[in-house]
Amino acid sequence: MVFLYGLVAGSFLNVCIYRIPEGLSIIRPASFCPSCGRKVRFYDNIPLLSYLFLKGRCRSCGSSISMRYPFVELFNAVLYLTAWSVFNSASIITLITYFVFISALVVIIFIDIDFQIIPDVITIPGIFIGLISGSAFLPDPFFRNGLLGLKASFVGLFAGAAGFYLIAVLGKMIFRKDAMGFGDIKLMGVVGSFLGWKGVVFTTFLGSLLGSVVGIALIAGKGREWGSQIPFGPYLAVGALTSLFWGEEILSWYLR
Repeated sequence: MVFLYGLVAGSFLNVCIYRIPEGLSIIRPASFCPSCGRKVRFYDNIPLLSYLFLKGRCRSCGSSISMRYPFVELFNAVLYLTAWSVFNSASIITLITYFVFISALVVIIFIDIDFQIIPDVITIPGIFIGLISGSAFLPDPFFRNGLLGLKASFVGLFAGAAGFYLIAVLGKMIFRKDAMGFGDIKLMGVVGSFLGWKGVVFTTFLGSLLGSVVGIALIAGKGREWGSQIPFGPYLAVGALTSLFWGEEILSWYLR
């Protein structure tokens, strides 16, 4: 059931990824083909299965449908299932809150890849949701037997947002150009409010490591120039997901 719920939610995330950067409503109109503009019938909008039955093509005009659509649905479902397996002893409200956090990160990943922006419509509400839930009932991902708490959530918010703002200021002074977008700063504020300051540290380390590896690979393999811009949000999001799911295990391994 969690997996199916993740698929359905993933279908809605595709709508968000397509419409939010364009400034369109995510509610109306109903799903439509980007090529011909025709409304997608309800039986052609079944997550994952419709793509397979239609062989990746629009029923009305025959234009191909991006593989991203079923991938986002499957990716979100797998993440929901992972969250359920890690936090299966937690309350329903905790699981739902983490599902919202996870889905927000999925949307951020793909919007940042396409447009190199992280919309405020996701991060600003995310900060407040993280502070309220982190203060009230969310567990500490690095010590799951205890609650995160008001102090840790606020310290995490400050550490994430202020820390990355400092990086942005120093980076601009050193490199004479923007080294960090304000979207990344607000994203780390969201991460800190949900995961606390330890989550900020782990997310920063893992995101920077992954971004460095991929960036060097792009320079070596695809001829990217040193200093060329790459979206940092996806790597931070992957770091945040890793911290959420396996932060306690990673910290225990490191301390040993």
